[in-house]
Amino acid sequence: MTARPSHEIRADVLRLDDEPYGSARNARAEALTDEAAATGDRPLLVEALTALVHAYSFSAECDKMFVPFARLLRLYDEHPADFDEEDVHQLHWMFKWVAGDARQQHDVPLASIEEWLTEMRRRYRVAGYSERAVHGCEFMLARHLGDTARAARAHAAWTAAARDEMSDCLACECALDGLRSLERGEDADALERWGPVLDGTHGCNREPHETLAWSLLPLVRLGRTDQARAHHLRGYRMVRSDETFGPVVALHIEFCALTGNEPRGLEILAEQGARWPRTGDPLARHDWLVSTALLMRRLVELGHGDRPVPGPAPAPSGQGWTAATLLDHARTEALDLAARFDRRNGTTAVSDRAHRAMTAKPLCGALPLGLRGEALGLGAEAPGPGADTSGLEAEGFGEDRQPPHQLLLRAREFTRLSHPSAGAAWQQVIEALVARGEVSLGDGDRADQLDAVALGLGADQVGHGVGLFRQAAECHERAGRHGSALVSRARALLCRPDAATAPETPERLGQLWARAEALHREGAARTADVATLWLLHCRARAARLAGGVPTAADPRDEVAALEAELHRLIDFARRHLDDPAVLTAIAEATELLGLLTVADDPAAAVELFRTAVARHHESGRPWFAANAEIQLATVLLSRGDGQRAAGVVRGVLDDPERVPLLAPRDRARFCLVLAQTLTGPDAPPEEGALLVDAAHFADLAGESAGLGALARLRLGGYYCERGRHDEAAAVLEAVLPDLTSAGHDPRDVVRARVWLAHSHASTDEPALAAEQFALAADAARDWPDQRHHAALTQQAARALGLAGLGAESLRAYERAAELWRGLGEHAAAVRVLRARAWETRGTQGPAAAEHVMARALDLCERAAESAADDAGRTELRIELGRTYLQLAQLHLERADGPPAHAQGTHPRDRNGAANVTAYERALDRARLAAEAFGACGTAGHGDLFPAELLAVRLESGLGRHTAAAERAARLAARLRGLPDQDGSLAEIAALCDEFARGGDQHPRGGDGA
Repeated sequence: MTARPSHEIRADVLRLDDEPYGSARNARAEALTDEAAATGDRPLLVEALTALVHAYSFSAECDKMFVPFARLLRLYDEHPADFDEEDVHQLHWMFKWVAGDARQQHDVPLASIEEWLTEMRRRYRVAGYSERAVHGCEFMLARHLGDTARAARAHAAWTAAARDEMSDCLACECALDGLRSLERGEDADALERWGPVLDGTHGCNREPHETLAWSLLPLVRLGRTDQARAHHLRGYRMVRSDETFGPVVALHIEFCALTGNEPRGLEILAEQGARWPRTGDPLARHDWLVSTALLMRRLVELGHGDRPVPGPAPAPSGQGWTAATLLDHARTEALDLAARFDRRNGTTAVSDRAHRAMTAKPLCGALPLGLRGEALGLGAEAPGPGADTSGLEAEGFGEDRQPPHQLLLRAREFTRLSHPSAGAAWQQVIEALVARGEVSLGDGDRADQLDAVALGLGADQVGHGVGLFRQAAECHERAGRHGSALVSRARALLCRPDAATAPETPERLGQLWARAEALHREGAARTADVATLWLLHCRARAARLAGGVPTAADPRDEVAALEAELHRLIDFARRHLDDPAVLTAIAEATELLGLLTVADDPAAAVELFRTAVARHHESGRPWFAANAEIQLATVLLSRGDGQRAAGVVRGVLDDPERVPLLAPRDRARFCLVLAQTLTGPDAPPEEGALLVDAAHFADLAGESAGLGALARLRLGGYYCERGRHDEAAAVLEAVLPDLTSAGHDPRDVVRARVWLAHSHASTDEPALAAEQFALAADAARDWPDQRHHAALTQQAARALGLAGLGAESLRAYERAAELWRGLGEHAAAVRVLRARAWETRGTQGPAAAEHVMARALDLCERAAESAADDAGRTELRIELGRTYLQLAQLHLERADGPPAHAQGTHPRDRNGAANVTAYERALDRARLAAEAFGACGTAGHGDLFPAELLAVRLESGLGRHTAAAERAARLAARLRGLPDQDGSLAEIAALCDEFARGGDQHPRGGDGA
């Protein structure tokens, strides 16, 4: 192969800075170093070796950087003239990388690391640099060794030494300073020292990535969980795709393991599978293994030792990894690596830290993140399906176990009241009986236990209720409770996945209700059984109406018939008010009437919901009031009475006796409704916390894909609208799969994609933003209002341009222009064509761009002539002027400066002639722009005066100083005669005065749409 010239190799070396760190960049740097060495060009070899050391040090192959660095040092000592000033600076700067990377390798002797530090100190002194950076490296080594005294001395020396060009950036120094406090257990002080990094004052290519991760556990320990959540969402997205941040990813896994977010930790572990085979940075690998072992230990403790988990390849015995087997593997490897470091160091510090980390206790029960997460709960030790233990301690179930007979009495009472904790109470009865080796429950108690468990199932477990309720029905029959058996059979029927749409559901419920009535007349069924079945029958009919299931009767007639049926149910139940269950049936029938009424008469629905709430409380079963309270608040909110709606919800959420008894689904709905009352620019930050809680409780209820997705959608929008784009992107990325697959409103999908696109754009990810805008545009393609389709296509075009995808951007702009023209929105189409012109300038040059701008002019002129009214005509004339103005700016793109004769050279000079032509054409367009703006009266003033000022500058640039001064004087006089509320006109007038005196002669161009 023919050797390439040095300048080509050097250009490729420089281009390495544009490539992401990792094995691909390393391989490219290695090849270029070999090429540089083959040329015999030592200065080129210096540049290539520097780039190679840089690439290695910021990758998972940092163990390879010592050889090329030593080679650089030898070259410097033998041929210092081959190093320019920047090369010398880089050589000394890289000593810090060597000191750090040597520490990460257990096979590098400690004596060698100390020698590197000594050599670094010597060379810094010779070069006249401050030793601040040397002390910083010594502090990190002492911290690694566990030598607290040496760490303290090094930190003090680091603090005392002067900053200079070899000092780390302020962001990295803040990070180091905070680590010192963290090592001493001073969480608050560490966070204070990290403040300038965390608030964005200082940053670099490593920060705030690392400090966001280090801050997680201190924030949790201090109770600042909102910040911890934000730092996790923001920080993990920054490092998830970068192979050099393995220890930082490990800190995020540790955070998940210690905050009840084990499922999130598993997601990260699965996403980061490529880290397992990387062995070039043993200390980073050790940190990865320690965090993995901690996460697996938590899963095993929760009873999920047999759960399949992601792990390294190959898995043991050809089978998949489980939490238990991966725990053994990760713990063994981590301790083996720790022992190697400790042998090298002569201490036990690394092993001690590993033991502490892997045995750490959770810092909190559960810290909701706002992301979708399964409710992991307990495995083998779980109290059983549907067993809700909330509220048990308040009801007398503490750590001191009661005798089985007392537990049984309490469970029966909970069943009588349909208490939310009935399932957990029955589970405790069973456990107490098993512990004493006593007989099992009788049929009646067994039936109540099965009913309670089935009623406590989450939305994702409802299918299991079929079998449980059927078993309960059989037990009720054997116990002689024939009415209760019918109720259990009805509930089993409603647990079927097709219950809401199956045409036979109301009929079969009606049959069960009729049998209960017959039994009731014979004294063999309770009034509560009849009322409950009657109510279930009415609910089934209402559900079919709400779901739009076709019926034989007119829907309005069906609603009227159902309302009449509910009134008969209430009349029947009022004759038997001695039973709390009957009062509950009255309340629920009233609530159902409210749901049927709300569309036509919201005011009447409000009163019905109020009545239902009151009846629930009168029954002594306030936990049943939740749905009516939510409906009441929702209707009040829809009528614009957010304050009263918030009052209803806060009355529940601020009640310490009610909250523990709320079902997770109801609590999620309460949080979501309250958050809706707080929307708006002046809304308190409580809205975000409520949405996080809503998503969390929806997950606990098994409704991640439904209610949870709605909460996360709102949360993503909340973050996006407040500029918290990393958090918004994390939440919206997590919710989109649910929104696109769970039958949600298509508008919600578009809304999520648009928010996500804006977040990607704001975090400098234009290609991802373009993808989301394009997907949103495609989703809106068939909407009746095509303005959404056009606007989203236009935004996709802009993002494509920012991503450097010029051809795709031009096609999208053209499509957007077609859509706007098809809608008759000619002003919008003109704006799109102008944007397309500027994109064309970047890909095809000024001439092609001018052609596109001419198309915009033509469209604008024709549309203005045919405008239907003065307002439309004025808007188009303003766009016409703006288009002329931007065309003037495009003409100036052809000039390499002011006309040559204005700078004292001959006007026939080639460049001078081209510049004169460009300026004269631009001046002509500026005059036309001013005419268009002037024809719009006061509506055009905001654009007119800058256009006039540009004309002044162009005249001056052409050397026509007298004409420029006269134009400037006229404009200044006119401006001073106009109202100037914000002082902007005075600024333009001052510039005109400068031109009138023969000042600034250069036009100030600029591009834009």
